[in-house]
Amino acid sequence: MLVIGHRGACGYRPENTLAAHEMAVRLGADRVECDVVPTADGVLVLRHEAELSGTTDIARRPDLEHLRRCRGGLDSRRPPGWFVEDLTLAQVRSVRAVEPMPTLRPVASAHDGLLGVPTLAELLTMLAWLSVELGRDVSVAVEVKEPSVFARLGLDAAQMLEAELAAPTAARLPVVLQCFDPRFLRRLRERGCELPLVQLLRPSGAAGAFTEARDAPGAPGWPSADLMCSDAGLSEISRYAQVLAPRKDLVVPLTADGSCGEANDLPRRAHARGLEVHVFSLRDENRFLPPALRVGADPAAHGRAAEEYAAYVEAGVDGVFSDHPDTAVRALRAA
Repeated sequence: MLVIGHRGACGYRPENTLAAHEMAVRLGADRVECDVVPTADGVLVLRHEAELSGTTDIARRPDLEHLRRCRGGLDSRRPPGWFVEDLTLAQVRSVRAVEPMPTLRPVASAHDGLLGVPTLAELLTMLAWLSVELGRDVSVAVEVKEPSVFARLGLDAAQMLEAELAAPTAARLPVVLQCFDPRFLRRLRERGCELPLVQLLRPSGAAGAFTEARDAPGAPGWPSADLMCSDAGLSEISRYAQVLAPRKDLVVPLTADGSCGEANDLPRRAHARGLEVHVFSLRDENRFLPPALRVGADPAAHGRAAEEYAAYVEAGVDGVFSDHPDTAVRALRAA
């Protein structure tokens, strides 16, 4: 089973930093997963959200205060913040990464302010030399965030990806591309992209025709999880993607007593259509574990995560996204 370092080893280092990704590889991850968003001058940088105050120290930068605003649209009910599309690469480079969950992850939080926000090109370069050093292929899954939102701002993520992946360094690495937006993945395929594509899926979204997806799960017309997991939905996904990556509870639901229930047949039906199944995201902390697998009352304490991994081995999935790749490697060896 493939072990995918979710935003690197983000259980130990601030997410989407070079340090987090390097640690994931050294802990045994077969692949690292990163999220990319574009700067105002069209450079893809590694951040999970367009809004930067949760994962950087930008709120403590008075020289960037003038860029704080409300984004509008789907984010109109959120408080003002700093959005990556308003900053140049030079401005993004001037801020430092911080741990977004410091009370849960003090080990990662200890590195606040020590690490920068890398570009996708920098990650690809680092992974290339790590592959040489370790003597094994290290692949990368690049998740494109909010492509239609950025496209309306004149920032074409597809064009940026094509330019980045045409570089000689990128050619040395196995790369897959992933997104929640099925339109974006279809567009990549129609533009001649030959890389494996991953359709991400979480249990939200209004019912609608599969070809009418709009900006985000929950928006009118976005295909529901039920539709995308139906036989017809899986057949449609298989026309442009090689992997279905559902949130973990879409494969193994919780029972009334808070334990892992019996896996459903989604992996089997996806496999029948030529799709691999990778689930996200498995984490060690009690807060993220099924209640029956928690140890003690401290949300930050590590529970019996190995038992959750075993449930997904039993379910027949092909890969797991993990914040703690070392736990994943040990658990999967023992399962």
